[in-house]
Amino acid sequence: MPRTLWKGAITFGLVHIPVGLYPAATHDELDFDWLDRRNMAPVGYKRINKETGREVTRENIVRGLKHDDGRYVVLTDDEIRSANVKATQTVDIAAFVNAGEIDVTYFDTPYYLAPLARGEKVYALLREALKRERKVGIAHVVIQTKQHLAALIPGDRVLMLNTLRWATEVRPAKELELPASGPKATGIREQELKMATELIRKMSESWDPARYRDSFRADILKLVGRKVAKGQLKEVTIPDEGEARQPTAKIIDLTELLKQSLGNRKGSSTKKPAASAKRKKATPAAAKRKRA
Repeated sequence: MPRTLWKGAITFGLVHIPVGLYPAATHDELDFDWLDRRNMAPVGYKRINKETGREVTRENIVRGLKHDDGRYVVLTDDEIRSANVKATQTVDIAAFVNAGEIDVTYFDTPYYLAPLARGEKVYALLREALKRERKVGIAHVVIQTKQHLAALIPGDRVLMLNTLRWATEVRPAKELELPASGPKATGIREQELKMATELIRKMSESWDPARYRDSFRADILKLVGRKVAKGQLKEVTIPDEGEARQPTAKIIDLTELLKQSLGNRKGSSTKKPAASAKRKKATPAAAKRKRA
């Protein structure tokens, strides 16, 4: 069972359908780790305080909106949710439209909606009514801290919620240089059009997503397998959290210092690299006193 993103309700008119929202998509991607080619050490990602140069732990990160005067208003997750409790707990249907009217450009991320206790019958009622009328619902929904426009789409048994891009997020196609519409406007001959449509008919089939595979991913894995068979593997340097390498005099950028330090593994402390940076800054003064 996937993790519930939130529990709330579908609402339209006086209808209230208790539902849970679940992710409908997963990312099946190859997970490449970043390695430093010079010593094969992992290159990590850290949230860095831009003033101190030190790593910021997740519990110390807050959300802030910039005010006109440059200062920030800080909001907690609870404050964001309490600003409009209804909006954060409902799929609020504003209208119903014909299923084929929404341009595919607007579709973004799919989710499943499943009925909660005592909501099964009214859930099924809405699903079957939408299928009979060939309609989809257009709704507002808040997921995490962002409000989305969304399409409520009936499936065979499930109600899908597919977030939509706002009109301001879709670039108009008129920005592109495109051929004019219609065969005559572009000089297409009737015989050419007949041949093209015949080819389309011959290649037409029912949609079955299981027929298609990620061939690029399979080819990459085959390449990896061949390299393994030839013994072409690299030993990765596992950083020792108790050590900190002294930066060279050429390193003046803090980001480069962090990349080359042995504390760049996720969860490791950056206190020692920061201390190293301080010692580096103190070195010229110490050398001056020594010469004196």
